[in-house]
Amino acid sequence: MEFIQYHLTETVLLLFVLITFLQSGIDKITDWNGNLSWLKNHFANSPLKNMVPMLLAIVILMELATAFCSVWGLYDVLANNERTMALYAATLSCVTLLMLLFGQRMAKDYDGARTIVIYLVPAVLLLFFLEMEMI
Repeated sequence: MEFIQYHLTETVLLLFVLITFLQSGIDKITDWNGNLSWLKNHFANSPLKNMVPMLLAIVILMELATAFCSVWGLYDVLANNERTMALYAATLSCVTLLMLLFGQRMAKDYDGARTIVIYLVPAVLLLFFLEMEMI
């Protein structure tokens, strides 16, 4: 357990990213029709209105890729003291959240965009901590 104390910040943040994106990706898959219906309505007055199914699929792929990289990154940090995959997870997390932020802004859902920023802060912190340790 001693190795966890040296990687506590990365461990907590990687678990945060894992939980966030795994749950979100699984929810979007298991309730595809519900999510698609809600999103079509949400983007009805935006330039993205005709691309909702494709964009939903892309977001699901990004979320699941982020979750996968988080699991791998968590393992590598704790077992091998290696941070490359964790850095990929942090990067994918930030890119995915920026995609979601862009969508909320295009839909003029400013409260929704503000909520995305709450998730973006720990993702950027994870990216920052991992970058600093790789220097």
